[in-house]
Parts: sequence; C-alpha cells; structure tokens
Amino acid sequence: MSTTPSIPPDQIQLVAYLTAKPGQEQALTDAITAIVPHVLSEPGCITYAAHISRDDPRTVVMYEVWANQTALDIHAKASAFTSLAARFDELLGAPLRLELLRRVA
Repeated sequence: MSTTPSIPPDQIQLVAYLTAKPGQEQALTDAITAIVPHVLSEPGCITYAAHISRDDPRTVVMYEVWANQTALDIHAKASAFTSLAARFDELLGAPLRLELLRRVA
C-alpha cells in the first residue's frame, strides 16, 4: 500500500532562494511579507510560504506549490510578483534561484 498522496501530474512545486544585500534583510522580508496575501489569492496558488534560512539569515526561502505551469506563469506576470521583482536590484545580493521539485513521498 502506497502512502504517497495522489498529486496531480501537472502540479508545480518549487523552492525559491532570495538572498538580501547586506543591510537589506528586513526590507526584503517586508517586501515579501507584503505580497504573500495577494499571491495566495491568485488562481492556482496552493502554497506560498516564506521562511528565513537558519543557515544564512540573509536568505528568504520560499516554498511554493502551483496547480500547473499556467498558474505559475500567471503569477510571474501578476502585479504582486512584478512589484517585488522590480526591486530585486535594490534588495538582492545574488540572483534569484529557483529549484523545481518532484515529490516522491
């Protein structure tokens, strides 16, 4: 008997790493916190959770689950994310890094 939950094959799970410039840690955290309620209301958003890395407190780690690629593509063009992305040069000390996941258990 399998204990792995049934996951739609087109569901997208990812982790995003956003590392703040020195001195911009709180500004990055505030900017992300501000968009979370808006993103959670986007069509196809299942999970959008922000975390601070315990290993590197300058890094915000986002765990995201989207219904499908279309929902993720719409998110990337939505005003909540684009308003944050417009501030990346100001806030980020390293390029945004995305890691796509495949759930196995």
